[in-house]
Amino acid sequence: MVAPLKQLSLRPDRLTSGHRACAGCGFPIALKMVLMSTEDPVVVANATGCAEVCTSIFPYTAWDVPWIHSAFENAAATISGVEAAYQSLKRQGKIASDKTIRFVAFGGDGGTYDIGFQSLSGAMERGHNMLYVCYDNGAYMNTGIQRSSATPYGASTSTSPAGKVRQGKVQYRKDLAAIMAAHNIPYVAQASIHNHRDLMNKAQKGLETDGPAFLNVLAPCRLGWGFDPKNILDICKLAVDSTFWTLFEVEDGKWKLSYKPRNKVQVTEFLKTQSRFKHLFKKGNEELLEQIQADIDAKWEELLERCGANA
Repeated sequence: MVAPLKQLSLRPDRLTSGHRACAGCGFPIALKMVLMSTEDPVVVANATGCAEVCTSIFPYTAWDVPWIHSAFENAAATISGVEAAYQSLKRQGKIASDKTIRFVAFGGDGGTYDIGFQSLSGAMERGHNMLYVCYDNGAYMNTGIQRSSATPYGASTSTSPAGKVRQGKVQYRKDLAAIMAAHNIPYVAQASIHNHRDLMNKAQKGLETDGPAFLNVLAPCRLGWGFDPKNILDICKLAVDSTFWTLFEVEDGKWKLSYKPRNKVQVTEFLKTQSRFKHLFKKGNEELLEQIQADIDAKWEELLERCGANA
């Protein structure tokens, strides 16, 4: 278990102030929590995206750890190469055998679900001792809010706009956590920035896992989603309480539910907080909302079944 909040507050920020992220942005919260979940030295690889652009505008950096910017497609390959070099140097006696260094890659959903999926899958299959963290904001937010395979059904983006012909994206989002679990790696989890204990415990587990680990974190983008910055954590909680975003972990193939809402709310309570879904509430789109709710309910029942948590 991660240290108590009072102790965590004394740890130095490894992602410091001075970055250029928007007010109400989810990724700095996610990255800070992950990096704060261990006191061991950490090496970071960062895919191209909001986190990279906002934290490394020349000649400044917000990173207080060794940090490597990779292209969109190869952050996982980069950090797996660093981890392999570390293991080689240990075998050669050039790094003390008792010295522990953690390796983590960060990428948005564009650089994880889509462009970087090949290198991510390869790194997981090869068994590198690393944690890959996706800060999932549901679109290519850094380059103009284009749809990604993480974009939810019905969301309006610059490349899946709501209009007369279509009401936002017509495809359902990819279940990346389940795909990672299918790689038979030791640890996979989903978390949300509104629940710091859950997120940080999962990050700590992932970093301390002997082998590859994957963590998918809900990290909203206020520009792409369209909400008041002060509401970001409330929106994340609604995402979880409506089971739009579920919290679970998969340890050595065993699925375990992390949170089951006592009073599961309708997904419309989550959708109506964001302008990207406002068209769904126009007259004539009632069937689309029912369709979205049915899909959410079906996936929730499937997860409960996987976790043996139907009781």
